[in-house]
Amino acid sequence: MPSSTSVSVEKASHSKQPRDDRKATVYRRVYTSLGFQKAYNFPLFIIFAGAMLGFSIARLPYLDLDGHFAKGASPGEWYWLRENHYRIGISLHLGCVLPAGLLMVWQFVPVIRHKAILFHRINGYLIILLVLISNVGALMIVRRSFGGDLSTQGAVGLLVIITTIGLCMAYINIKRFQIDQHRAWMLRTMFYLGTIITTRLIVIIAAQITTLMGSYFVLYTCDELRFIHRNNSTYMQVAYPACGPSGSTDSSGQAVVHVDFAAGIAENIGASLRVGFGMAIWLALVIHLVGVEIYLSLTPREAHRLRQVSYQRQLEAGYDCPGSAGLVVERWGDADAWRPAEKI
Repeated sequence: MPSSTSVSVEKASHSKQPRDDRKATVYRRVYTSLGFQKAYNFPLFIIFAGAMLGFSIARLPYLDLDGHFAKGASPGEWYWLRENHYRIGISLHLGCVLPAGLLMVWQFVPVIRHKAILFHRINGYLIILLVLISNVGALMIVRRSFGGDLSTQGAVGLLVIITTIGLCMAYINIKRFQIDQHRAWMLRTMFYLGTIITTRLIVIIAAQITTLMGSYFVLYTCDELRFIHRNNSTYMQVAYPACGPSGSTDSSGQAVVHVDFAAGIAENIGASLRVGFGMAIWLALVIHLVGVEIYLSLTPREAHRLRQVSYQRQLEAGYDCPGSAGLVVERWGDADAWRPAEKI
């Protein structure tokens, strides 16, 4: 005869099952209403697209260069970016990359791709234009971004190259109805652009670590320091005697600034951000490069399904090699020729 304990456990398990089923049903309704066919795609979309959308919205106030950006920029950056071609560069970069980040998210909502095709196309062209212009702006300011050392310039240069290539590959493939490759290259490009979000997180962590170590120093120009402290000659003479005597306007000098994120002094905080930025952007870039390739390799069925769709579209358009009319690996490497399945 079953004990009262086993009966109560059995009742609890039976009562829990309907609740779990209801939760699963609600979850399924949510992600299928947005056009997602796989349950795992929806949380990934929320995480990565949400990060892009949230970061872009949070940075919109920075479009006010003389206000929010001047106050929020890394200490010393505004000295350079406030004028000349640097101001043009930061205006181009922020004015284009932030709207691109806001618009890009909607390209990856399946229901929009299927039911609002015209919006998807126009939005895609606009994103390509905005990102390319923002890349020009990034190159114009990279020499002074977070100190602008060679590691930073190299990483930003590579990021500009791979995002430009990614957009070109996506554009060429969609014009030739190679939908599977269009998907792959747009995903790659979005992940590449997300590098800056991960970079910011790593920079903050690195600033804390280097502060605790206490053995890192960064060079600032005397002009930057005078600008930060609004030409406070008394402070400059005491804190940075290398910048000359009181009232000196020598613009060729440099001073060593201790890395200390917790000091509460502008240049020390700026130094803690500068010292790790080059490392952070390279590390973030590797994480995003590898991460997106892992995702693509884990979703071969979706790639195959879209290849079948590409085959049908290219066949209807009269291409010589339907299924492989775009920039596919068979056209360049020694891979076996692709053959369509019997049914699409």
